[in-house]
Amino acid sequence: MKRISFFVIAVFSFTISQGQNTTDGLRYSSEQNIGTARFTALSGAMGALGGDFSAIGTNPAGGAVFLNSSLMFSASLFDVENKSNYFNNREKSFSDDVAINQLGGIFVINNSNEESAFKKFTIGLNFTVNKNFDNELYIAGTGNTSIGDFFLAQAQGIPLNLLQLQSGESISDLYQYLGESEGDVAQNAFLGYQAFLFDPVDPNNPSNTAYVSNISNGSFNQEYAYLSQGYNSKFSINLATQITNDLFFGININTHTIEFDQSSYLLESNGNPGSTVNRVGFENNLSVTGAGISAQVGGIAKVASNLRLGLSFDTPTWFQLSEETTQNLESRRVFEGQTLNEFVDPRIINVYEDYTLRTPGKISASAAYVFGLNGLLSFDYSYKDYSQIEFTPINGPNFNDLNSTIENTLKAVSTYKIGAEFRRNQLSIRGGFHYEESPYIDDSIVGDLMGVSLGGGYNFGRFTCDLAYSRSEQERNQQLYSVGLTDAATINATYSNFVVSLGFNF
Repeated sequence: MKRISFFVIAVFSFTISQGQNTTDGLRYSSEQNIGTARFTALSGAMGALGGDFSAIGTNPAGGAVFLNSSLMFSASLFDVENKSNYFNNREKSFSDDVAINQLGGIFVINNSNEESAFKKFTIGLNFTVNKNFDNELYIAGTGNTSIGDFFLAQAQGIPLNLLQLQSGESISDLYQYLGESEGDVAQNAFLGYQAFLFDPVDPNNPSNTAYVSNISNGSFNQEYAYLSQGYNSKFSINLATQITNDLFFGININTHTIEFDQSSYLLESNGNPGSTVNRVGFENNLSVTGAGISAQVGGIAKVASNLRLGLSFDTPTWFQLSEETTQNLESRRVFEGQTLNEFVDPRIINVYEDYTLRTPGKISASAAYVFGLNGLLSFDYSYKDYSQIEFTPINGPNFNDLNSTIENTLKAVSTYKIGAEFRRNQLSIRGGFHYEESPYIDDSIVGDLMGVSLGGGYNFGRFTCDLAYSRSEQERNQQLYSVGLTDAATINATYSNFVVSLGFNF
């Protein structure tokens, strides 16, 4: 995976306050319809089928369905198309990424004792990418709220003497001090003050805590660019067994890895009468790394000659996450008839204290009807309560309020997946449909996710080749900033995933 490079690297600051929010919790808690080509083509409706490396990730009992020891490798082309609408101005942006999204092997041990109820044991290892974070978004339009309002809101209540440089003190020195002692709100206020976006009401009072903007009301031409890269991956150790001819049980022990880089840049200009500042550029960068652990248990039962039922439970995932941020601000202002360009670049990396994120568990039920050698029809249902996302320590900076916000903003979600496969000798044709409810109580923030998939494969005997295509759509309202400039753009996102899988039986 690619990583966004941070060019402003000089000294490090260990700050006391982080900016985690509901979006962060959702980012690391959700998954995509991605895996092996067969799994992708069936829209992930394989909980009662098994015999597939990605199906093991849904129901670990699927490991015991394998008839032969196998290896499989899958690569994907992941594409995102975003259509934005911001004050009736429409823009398009695209991103794509090629990656290895699945690699696994399983070893089947058949029991030579035919009288034993345990027919076989399987041991499997599998790596999969649960979510690809690669994304690009471009928003442009003419709004009526300025980015200056963001900085003004951050500054209100902060004493003036905390924003002013003292004798011999540099931008970097004070920015670092504010991060260590006051947090990122004070750092934002400091950037805005040093870029002359606002002035104190009482400039001669070091204890002044009220400020007025140097950007007049009116219209503002705004461009917002967002870029993210990275992945949320899972490595699983699968242990499964077949009991009699009809029961399969399994367990997964999972480790998770998060790599996420995000960069955003807002450019704003105005010609409003009375504005001494007529251009602002604001850049923010975020880098997140983390590791987690979880477990899964599941079972599959052949309740009739052609009918299979599956049930599985995913524990919550406990992540330990580390974050770093950088930012800078530039402005253009008119002072005493001269045009001056200000560039406030602290050249500081804010290194935050590690924190723990618990993502919600999940319960899944599935059913599949197998038409002999001619094909199958499968259905999966899962239930996941996103209001159970929790940041810890609970009494840490902002976490108590954040967890309360999550509980009152997010809800439990049902996901439905349907898959069908038609077989003709060694050739298989597949299709699927998947639907996931919005995790928000107010679904105007993020809408439901809906998609279709299709694919095919050919079994050469000891070698298999499969192809799949999955397409999903979701609409959301993206707020630019949490305070001040809270205008939102409507985003229609289309996620496309092309997968090829090569399998080997031995």
